[in-house]
Amino acid sequence: MTARGVDFHVTEAGPLDGAPVLCLHGWPQHHYAYRDLLADPPEGLRIIAPDLPGYGWSGPPPHRWQKEEVASDLLALLDELGLQRVVLVGHDWGGYVGNLMVLRAPERFSAYMPLNIVHPWITARILLPQIWRFAIYHPAIGFAGVPIQRYTRAVSIGIWISLWDRTTMTGAEIRWFGDRFRDPVCAQAGSDTYRTAILEELPALRRNPETRRSHVPTRALFGAHDTAIHHSLAAAQSANADDYELELVSDSGHFIVDEKPQLVRERLVALVSEFPPA
Repeated sequence: MTARGVDFHVTEAGPLDGAPVLCLHGWPQHHYAYRDLLADPPEGLRIIAPDLPGYGWSGPPPHRWQKEEVASDLLALLDELGLQRVVLVGHDWGGYVGNLMVLRAPERFSAYMPLNIVHPWITARILLPQIWRFAIYHPAIGFAGVPIQRYTRAVSIGIWISLWDRTTMTGAEIRWFGDRFRDPVCAQAGSDTYRTAILEELPALRRNPETRRSHVPTRALFGAHDTAIHHSLAAAQSANADDYELELVSDSGHFIVDEKPQLVRERLVALVSEFPPA
C-alpha cells in the first residue's frame, strides 16, 4: 500500500469491522514486534502493524527520516486504509512518532498507548541527567550505522543486552530482527533515524520546547529496567496533557512488547474498552 510515496508493508489480523488499532514498532525492529497480537488478536480488535518507512519490508521514504515527515506518512496511511479514528500503540521511535501524530491530529485517535519512549515535553533540565544513555549508541548508529547494522552482530547483541528477562525472546526471534538490517535500505533507515535526531530534532527541542497540549487519553507503559531510556523522561508530572498516566513495569526492560506481551494485551483491551475508536 502506497502513501505519500512510501510503499508500506502492512500486516493485519482480526476482523475488518473490528475496532482498529494501529501498532508502530521502533528501532531495531519491524511489525514482528507485535507478533503475539497478530497471531491471536483480542476479540473484536483489528490489529494493523505497518513497517515504518525503510524498515522491515517497507520501501524507503522520499525524504530524510525526520519524525514529523514520518508522522505525515503514517497519517496518510490511515487515509489509504480508510480509517478515520483508531487506537494508537507505539514503541520506541514508533512511540516518538506516535506522540507527534497525537499532537497534530487528535481527532484521529481515541486513545494512545506509548511504550518505553520519552514524551514530547522533556526539557533540557529533565534530559541532561540522562543524556549519557543516548551518547552510548545514538552517535554510533547515526554516523556509522550502515556498516554496523549490515556487517556486525551489534543489532542482535543490543536487543539481547536490553532484555531484562532474556528467556522471553529466542535467538531466532532476535536474529529475525537483526538480520533484516543487513538489507541496505533498512540499514540506511536506521542510521537516518538517529542522524536526524542528533542533527535536527534534539537541537530543535532545545530551541523550541514542545508547547502543544495533548487532548488524547494516554496510558503509557514503561519497562522500569530500560537501560536505553529512563522512565523519568516519560513522567506524568511533566506531561502537558489532559489525561496522561504512566505505569512502570518492574520486571521488564526496553523491549516491553516482547517481554510482557500478555500485559500489553491486557492494557490494550482495557484501553479500547474505555475509549473505543468508533
